[in-house]
Amino acid sequence: MTHDTYKYRFDESVPAQELEDTFMLAMLAVESLHGRSRVRMESRFNLDKARRTCVIDASTDVGSDLARIFTGFATKEYGERSVLIERTQPSGCACASKHRAAPATATAGVAV
Repeated sequence: MTHDTYKYRFDESVPAQELEDTFMLAMLAVESLHGRSRVRMESRFNLDKARRTCVIDASTDVGSDLARIFTGFATKEYGERSVLIERTQPSGCACASKHRAAPATATAGVAV
């Protein structure tokens, strides 16, 4: 499986609390598919309400499903133009990881 990461940026019109609620609903859906224990072990994400961003590591089946479900919920709820989604893959160069900032604390699960 690839090591894709998705970064979501939301428009100022999206209320921060609603963004968190939408994310938690996506987590509930993923728990229904994979079970709570597996989601806790295999999901990596960082939801930053203040900056209206979310990063999801989609390198596992759980993470991939979380990204797909969250994308569907968020674009349906807030509109295609209110969310920007970037897909990134590691460059394969060890030097690239040295320049990444330390991850922020996630609201739940494991920070990416």
